[in-house]
Parts: sequence; C-alpha cells; structure tokens
Amino acid sequence: MKAEDIYKTLQPVTENGQHLSPILKEGIKNYLIDIDGTICDDIPNEEPERMLTAEVYPDALITLNRWYDEGHIIFFFTSRTEAHREYTERWLKQHGFKYHGMVMGKPRGGNYHWIDNHLVKATRYRGKFTDLIEKEVTIEVFDDGQHE
Repeated sequence: MKAEDIYKTLQPVTENGQHLSPILKEGIKNYLIDIDGTICDDIPNEEPERMLTAEVYPDALITLNRWYDEGHIIFFFTSRTEAHREYTERWLKQHGFKYHGMVMGKPRGGNYHWIDNHLVKATRYRGKFTDLIEKEVTIEVFDDGQHE
C-alpha cells in the first residue's frame, strides 16, 4: 500500500449522530517505529555524519517490510530532527526499507507515556525483531472507573 492509499483504509465512526475520527479496518495496524537503536546502530543527533553508515539490523528490515507487504501502516517516529530527514531517507532507501512516512522530532530521553483516545500498544525493542506475541503486563491507566 502506498502512502496515498492509507486514507482508503479508514472507516467512518459516528457516536450519537456525530462523526468522530475514523479508524483503520480490522486487522490493520499503525506501526510507529523508532530508528536509532531499533532498526540500526544507535546514532545520536550530535553525530549526523554517522547516520549514512549505520549498520542495519537485518531482522528489522525483514519484519518491517513483511508488515508493510501485509498492508500495515509503517511510520518511523524518530528523535532525529528535520535537518536529518534527507540523510535518513537516503539511508532507508539504500537499505530497502518500505514505509509510508516519517515523523521527526520525537522528544529525546525515553520513558515515554503515550496518552490517546485510541487504543495504544507499545513494544520495547530488546535486540530482535520477530512476530509479535501476546503477553499480559501491568500498565498505568486513568482512574475513570472503567478498568478494561
């Protein structure tokens, strides 16, 4: 699926006669994937000259391209800045990554806690890309009386 086709996968949502933000078709995922230390060597923004020579993690390339081919949405969500976009796009193309887009300027430092009105799932990269498995974990939620 090409980037321009993403919007074709969205399904309308209404509640009490009001339109809400659309959602993806059942079974399609929006993957937001970090770059440095997740799909390649961990390169800090302060050393952009290393970005073009970063070693790719082969299992990341294979897995992400398969997810793309299966129709999932692949976006890189990186702490690299807009000034690094050209180098980053060149490196991704050189190594054959298939993706729909990139969001630059993710806050640095880790310890992320994403709050959204849509379901958010997170997977910490620990050295190997594989198919995802289900695992029960403890998470923090708002005390809204609905603990699902």
